[in-house]
Amino acid sequence: MRNRLILLPGWGLGISPLEPLSVALHGLDEHLRVEIEPLPELESSDLEDWLDELDSTIPQDAWLGGWSLGGMLAAELAARRGDRCCGLLTLASNPSFVAHEQWPSAMPGETFDAFLAGCRDDPRMTLKRFSLLCAQGAEDSRGLSRLLLGGAPHSSPEVLMSGLELLAQLDTRQALQAFRGPQLHLFAGLDGLVPAEAAGELLALLPDVEIGLIERAGHAFLLEDPHGVAGAIQAFLHECGDD
Repeated sequence: MRNRLILLPGWGLGISPLEPLSVALHGLDEHLRVEIEPLPELESSDLEDWLDELDSTIPQDAWLGGWSLGGMLAAELAARRGDRCCGLLTLASNPSFVAHEQWPSAMPGETFDAFLAGCRDDPRMTLKRFSLLCAQGAEDSRGLSRLLLGGAPHSSPEVLMSGLELLAQLDTRQALQAFRGPQLHLFAGLDGLVPAEAAGELLALLPDVEIGLIERAGHAFLLEDPHGVAGAIQAFLHECGDD
């Protein structure tokens, strides 16, 4: 199903941020079927539980993609599926969201721990702070933040916490190296959550894949410029189709 792309959203904000991109992609190629799959509503932070849930609901032999946490999960599912995945594309997805010795270009551990504690105490306020960080670097950051928060689903505190705990432990480097299909990874130069340096680090890790940096954009660049992002994705899909 080379004409089918499944997109996974990021943490906490639901499918709304991906909808303009889906519309823009369909506008560029009416034969491309783009579907946005909500993240599982799990109270487990075990990666295998999340992958089992996604594997059972997402069609086989499709392109997999996602934004932020969704891109990380798409990478893990692509590695699990191997030849049964047409290819992978990620948007503002760091191989490791939290910095560690082998991957320093990420959020400092103490910053993430404070975020986790905040979510435990006040999930709604933490989601608001998260939306502000997603919008950082945009021309109208406050307007974009309100848009992101306005479309967020009313997930339970337990589900929000399990998603953050999963994010803390995910390291997709091995999955990205294991998956042999085509890959496109797009990063943002003004991202308040994923350092722009991660793009260079990933290129060093995976010299044979497509990696792009949108310099004047933040974490929610897919909502800032859905048509520009759609154009980059469509060009990549077309190029892979010609191989």
